[in-house]
Amino acid sequence: MFILVNLKAYPCDPIEVATAARDVAEASGARIAVSPQAADVARVADTGVETWAQHVSPNAHGSHTGSTLAEAVADNGAEGTLINHSENRLKLADIDGSVRAAERADLETIVCANNPAQVGAAAALGPDAVAVEPPELIGGDVSVATADPGIVEDAVAAAEAVDPAVDVFCGAGVSTGEDVSTAADLGAAGVLLASGVAKADDPEAVLEDLVSGI
Repeated sequence: MFILVNLKAYPCDPIEVATAARDVAEASGARIAVSPQAADVARVADTGVETWAQHVSPNAHGSHTGSTLAEAVADNGAEGTLINHSENRLKLADIDGSVRAAERADLETIVCANNPAQVGAAAALGPDAVAVEPPELIGGDVSVATADPGIVEDAVAAAEAVDPAVDVFCGAGVSTGEDVSTAADLGAAGVLLASGVAKADDPEAVLEDLVSGI
């Protein structure tokens, strides 16, 4: 199981979370990554934790003011990127462009989707993984794997039908080791979470609980 912690734009200390994630990953052998704001990618990567960008733009070098260049985040230590998060939706052509941009920069990719139908469409674009995250559960206290286990199972089936090489993750409300264990039982290869760690008083303790479910 892969645990990806998205820090969004929360007012947390990205270095504190990154250091905790690195230490828990090293102690447990679990794969844990942190996805900070673009401005913090380099210093988060410097902690030694696996670092992912929150987004990359569907363009190459050129006149693209305000874009997040895949090559730039890779040069600053990112190993992968989220694409099409529910809070940063893209058109299908731009999702494809961002996946291709990430491939150019040798970044792993997770394309987010709201439901199994979108998971199937995203899998057809050839990312490394897709993540099903019902928007109504994002930031809540109930994990998608508990609130709607069928959507995780259907997402796994949808991706399998299109491209068996594409992993399926689930997110929205994930916050405990039990949530991680349940997601794995439903066929997910990883989980995405944010507030459960980013807003925690003790991020390391939450991460230790999360890996207990692996």
